[in-house]
Amino acid sequence: MSVQEKVKPALPNRKPLQTILVKPAGPDCNMACAYCFYLKKGDLFGEPSKHRMPDNILEELIQQGMRQAGREINFTWQGGEPLLMGLAFYQKAIEFQRKYGSGQTVGNGLQTNGLLIDDDWVQFLQSTNWLVGLSLDGPQHVHDRYRRTKGGKSTWKAVVCSAEKLLEAGVAVNALTVVNDYSVRFPEEIYLFHKGLGLKYMQFVPCVETQAGEPSGMHPCSVPAEAYGTFLCKLFDLWIEDFVEGLPTTSVRIFDSLLHHYLGLVPPECSLQEECGTYLVVEHNGDVYSCDFFVEPSGLLGNLGEESLLEMLNGNIQTAFGHQKMCLPTTCKACRWLVQCRGGCTKDRLAGSDERRKNYLCASYNMFFEYSDERLRTLADQLRKRQGTSKQIDGSDEKAMPDSGKVGRNVPCLCGSGKKHKKCCGR
Repeated sequence: MSVQEKVKPALPNRKPLQTILVKPAGPDCNMACAYCFYLKKGDLFGEPSKHRMPDNILEELIQQGMRQAGREINFTWQGGEPLLMGLAFYQKAIEFQRKYGSGQTVGNGLQTNGLLIDDDWVQFLQSTNWLVGLSLDGPQHVHDRYRRTKGGKSTWKAVVCSAEKLLEAGVAVNALTVVNDYSVRFPEEIYLFHKGLGLKYMQFVPCVETQAGEPSGMHPCSVPAEAYGTFLCKLFDLWIEDFVEGLPTTSVRIFDSLLHHYLGLVPPECSLQEECGTYLVVEHNGDVYSCDFFVEPSGLLGNLGEESLLEMLNGNIQTAFGHQKMCLPTTCKACRWLVQCRGGCTKDRLAGSDERRKNYLCASYNMFFEYSDERLRTLADQLRKRQGTSKQIDGSDEKAMPDSGKVGRNVPCLCGSGKKHKKCCGR
């Protein structure tokens, strides 16, 4: 019996297969960012040192993804550096999606450092309507602080050049920015730089990494918790200042996700959801893991050559992983911001005797929610009225969520931009 034939019929309480994060080149990369947590994952896979997904695993991945998904399926190609696979690999991926698809809506996203982008890549990404996440930490002194080649050379000019090429061709591009101990000092400079370059969709990821031997137990690049709170507050002001006639002109993922919450909807940002484990990570060899941040032996769910993706998504290991997010210390359960925060990302929780599983960024979130809550409530109410309803927001009452609390990808985005949800806050 084939893996595909083993799949059980979909049940109402089973999680649908909607998003697969694929690492076709494993942890391999043509850069050596000082804060990267994934480079060392090569130790998991042993020899050879070069990791590449073969065509038979690619085909099995696409076949299962297309046949086990519902009306929509999203493939996010990440790394390491996914462009190391070469253009022909992704052309085959498109062919397999067409071969095994049955009328679904298929989304493809690519997270890249941008160094290998050339005219052929731009043409492919534009013609296939792929979304590109470009790793760019901001102006040169910020970006080059930690994002350098293995030889220590600057990468900033090459990445900016790639951004300009992609934007000029009309490719949808998001800026993915790591907030570290240095960049946390420059929220305004980073925001204005991205906006000036034309990158109006931004995602900011706090660097929270541990390191043995450090007095604090944290990697030197990690963002200080309270400083990150100040960063978010300033960034929020900049985002609000750019509203025109009550509508946002830039997108900052964490603020968009919080708006979903205040509108009574499930936030797209998984760290703000009550439970996680809603997507799968597939490595170059077909191994399947619970989460990008838990590609480790304890997070291994199986291999797609032996088990189906849908069964692994709904299996005991992944279910337990998702429930783990709800295991919170007493201080979190009593916190006024619990429904906004939900304990944050599981990977950022620290162990201790009394505050076990408390998030490293707790002080950041407390500061930010205190600062932004009233304005987010007001904004949500204004957006509801713009959408033709007078329903008020009560951030503490999630029972008010309509249906599943999710937004259809083809409906007008609730932020009021006039775009479809999948082209705006649902990116």
